[in-house]
Amino acid sequence: MSAHCQLTGRKPGFGNTISHSHRRTARRFGPNIQRRRYWLPSEGRYVRLALSAKGIKTVDVIGVEAAVARIRARGEKV
Repeated sequence: MSAHCQLTGRKPGFGNTISHSHRRTARRFGPNIQRRRYWLPSEGRYVRLALSAKGIKTVDVIGVEAAVARIRARGEKV
């Protein structure tokens, strides 16, 4: 599973870990991706989405139908 949110498009950020001696080593800040299953009434089936924490809150506000419509508008398969 790639570390990106299907709804918001959040991806890993990159930066440096800085030690006490101030040496820098590359690191990656991963998004908080959760796999959630939602009932899609219009199709009569469940859909499984990989969403960030912000994406889950967005689905709670706009509804699963609108969220799936946004994902499909971007060209992703659901």
